[in-house]
Amino acid sequence: MSDQTHVKVWDPLVRLFHWGLVTAFVLAYLSEDDWMSLHVYAGYTVMGLLAFRLIWGFIGPRYARFSDFVRRPSEVMAYLKGLVSLNARRYIGHNPAGGAMIVLLLFSLLLTTLTGLGAYGAEGYGPLAGWAAGLVGMGKEAMEEVHEFAANFTLFLILVHVAGVLLGSLLHKENLVRAMITGHKLS
Repeated sequence: MSDQTHVKVWDPLVRLFHWGLVTAFVLAYLSEDDWMSLHVYAGYTVMGLLAFRLIWGFIGPRYARFSDFVRRPSEVMAYLKGLVSLNARRYIGHNPAGGAMIVLLLFSLLLTTLTGLGAYGAEGYGPLAGWAAGLVGMGKEAMEEVHEFAANFTLFLILVHVAGVLLGSLLHKENLVRAMITGHKLS
């Protein structure tokens, strides 16, 4: 008989944030040119979710707090070396690489949404319409290019994140996707 017990790791708000962000990003990414209204609303949803997560990272429960999973670069590198050698330490909450990925994703998504707002404003719409309307020609194109690059870079980070989740699940013989659905892991 195993002496492992279920540990509540990710609270319902973190899980709703995570899957809501997945949904909103996919909708925004897939609707970029063809369904602008959907793209814009999905982008606003991403922004709202980011604002929530930044606040929750400071006031949420233990495993939601940045102080629990944001590590020094040397710890992230040591974890990645252990991962490559299939000897990485197991963490109940996010491991150092997962924590670094969260930070990268938050910054990349913030850049994506802010440049999206700027590009939308340059078209004369949204809350930045008055400020960004002055962006014409190359300024407007540059905003759109940075927005597109940031969205594609975010997609790349997501693919790396999913690969890390799958590798971590295999290495530690635990279903991390299920844990992000149920909120529980084995101790």
